[in-house]
Amino acid sequence: MINSIYSEPVQETLQKYLNRFKKLRIDRSHGLAPHKPILLISVLQLFQNNLITGPRIYLSPELVALFKSNWNALVTTNHDCRISYPFYYLKSEKFWTLIPKNGFDNIEKLGSVTKSFTNLNSAIDCAIIDEDLFNLVKDKKSNEILTHFLLDEYFAESKSNFNHLSTGQQNLFSEIENKILNEPTAEYQKEIKKLLEQKNEEEIFLRGSLFKREIPRIYNNTCCISGMRVDAIMNASMIDACHIVPFSVSYDDTVTNGIALCPNLHRAFDRGLIAIDDNYQVVVSNTFKEDKTTYSIKAFHGIQIKLPNSVNYYPVLDNFQWHFKNIFKK
Repeated sequence: MINSIYSEPVQETLQKYLNRFKKLRIDRSHGLAPHKPILLISVLQLFQNNLITGPRIYLSPELVALFKSNWNALVTTNHDCRISYPFYYLKSEKFWTLIPKNGFDNIEKLGSVTKSFTNLNSAIDCAIIDEDLFNLVKDKKSNEILTHFLLDEYFAESKSNFNHLSTGQQNLFSEIENKILNEPTAEYQKEIKKLLEQKNEEEIFLRGSLFKREIPRIYNNTCCISGMRVDAIMNASMIDACHIVPFSVSYDDTVTNGIALCPNLHRAFDRGLIAIDDNYQVVVSNTFKEDKTTYSIKAFHGIQIKLPNSVNYYPVLDNFQWHFKNIFKK
């Protein structure tokens, strides 16, 4: 029963979405597919925890982690845990509109890529929920009503396993962060190769996303070459996490394969215009020319990079040697 504290128009809107949630278009050929309800529950949780404040829903690490943890807690069937399925197919419910990235204007032709999280993430910028639904989910009480309805309707037998505090997501993040910071490289690479064999793109995405967060944090949000430091007031990081040996080669997101760089020096490093020697000093290539300005890259030649406080997090010299041999333009 809808709480009578709401005005009649709000009650009508809430009832409308309860009816829509009850009649979700779901594949039932192999048992009721839980993907759409799990995604909606996860989105509602993000609003409850103020991790979403607008109507745009992105394939963020928080959403992916919540989807995985809620799936583990609630789903008892043998369906594949893939967030790409419901993120795409919720568009059939009308209240969920997909916004493509540049070059992917025809949403209807994207159905074939939904089995690949990576492909979908490359094609879709975000989903936008209807304004009426947005007004409901940002209200804690109506959000709770919608969440409990989905749990009762689709997960009656397992709903007691659901954690409203998102503990599962936090535990997953902590587990991955611990691997990035402390796991031996060889063991980490072995796990990544296994994930690739399993086509577990969501897990690889989470590891890469947390690498991008952990490296700047380890370096105190400071570029290790220029000393540039920006405290992100608007949740927009100005310091990048840079793989020393590219992930596509190393399968290594551990902290010792990363350094923190400002964007221009990140590009210079990736393109081989700069390297780091065995003394942790910057080496600048002689293969390019630049104007003499305050922003000169060549001015950093011979500068010793700033290192993390913990020796355990120092970048491995073997990785710099690989970069010097294979990427640096001599």
